[in-house]
Amino acid sequence: MTAVLSDEQKREFVKRGFSRRTFGRIATMMTAGAALPFYNEAALAQLSRVEAPADSVWINSNENPLGPCPEAREAARKMVDFGGRYRFGEAGRVQTLLAEQEGVKQNYVAVHAGSSGPLHQAVLAFTSPTKPFVTADPGYEAGGRAADFVHARVVRVPLTKDYAHDVKAMVATAPDAGLFYICNPNNPTGTLTKRSDIEWLVANKPAGSIVMIDEAYTHIAGPHLFNTDLVAADKDVVILRTFSKIYGMAGLRAGAAIARPDLLAKIVGFSPNGMMPITAMAAASASLESKTLVPERRKSIGDVREDVLGFLEKHNFKYVPSVSNCFMVDVKRPGRQVQSAMVAEKVVIGRTWDAWPTYVRVTIGTQDEMNKFKAAFLKVMA
Repeated sequence: MTAVLSDEQKREFVKRGFSRRTFGRIATMMTAGAALPFYNEAALAQLSRVEAPADSVWINSNENPLGPCPEAREAARKMVDFGGRYRFGEAGRVQTLLAEQEGVKQNYVAVHAGSSGPLHQAVLAFTSPTKPFVTADPGYEAGGRAADFVHARVVRVPLTKDYAHDVKAMVATAPDAGLFYICNPNNPTGTLTKRSDIEWLVANKPAGSIVMIDEAYTHIAGPHLFNTDLVAADKDVVILRTFSKIYGMAGLRAGAAIARPDLLAKIVGFSPNGMMPITAMAAASASLESKTLVPERRKSIGDVREDVLGFLEKHNFKYVPSVSNCFMVDVKRPGRQVQSAMVAEKVVIGRTWDAWPTYVRVTIGTQDEMNKFKAAFLKVMA
């Protein structure tokens, strides 16, 4: 069943510059949510998916091969017994833990089934044909695809020479922006935008626009890189969090948006049903309660990443210096050709981006998986 826009919502969309002809698309996006095939994390991961033997090395979708931590697995297993209940209180537990850890009030946190939902809902809440969605290129494509779908304007701004978001160019190119999207570290490059640049953007953005900072990979990059203090200071900032990356819960679907209550209300207003599965709630709470999960996994991912980047350096391959669980390497030819050749070696790597057609994205797997990548890559690139 497709959502029905209220008369008030219709008037608001028209006021913001949307054509009535787009109401059907807007209602579809409100209803289908994460099931839509063009914008969510799982769907975009499918763009990197190819046919390959089951015993291949799969380092193509920025997944965490470790999966959930033992405490999260046990919590999820126990919660299955309550699968016949809604258990609304479990969401409150996740909300409380996140608020305490991030130094914000509990009503500044809204839990979601992943972070794709609040991203596309923010597109509906804050963008329009006259108030564009502004993002990096190359960058995470879900928000831009959602904006394209509802005929909101999209502005894609190239990264700087240091592979950071060019925040000054973003403001200059879109002085009428509705939503600035900063994925930090950036997907697919794995590179950071400096805190000073983010502060500049928040201070110099157009009045009324929103800065959304997607911190899906921030835990991997370092312990002091989060921006929730901007939310605590009541800035026009929305933080996205997911449990898909360092917590290893991509298939369980758990995430959150952190922002002022008035901004969260606008986002949630376009979500007919964003309930997180109760197994994901239990696993998320157990993960947040672990004192060792994040630092241990940050180190293990970092150690493997530095090893493979050192390998690329040794063999004179041009790559983008990453602090995340993925990196991009220039293969000096159409990247899809190399992707296909690697599949023949039973190693499945990620895809290319239109802005960088000769670069492929590779996910950091286990040390054994990356050793197999190195052997196959040398063979393919010979």
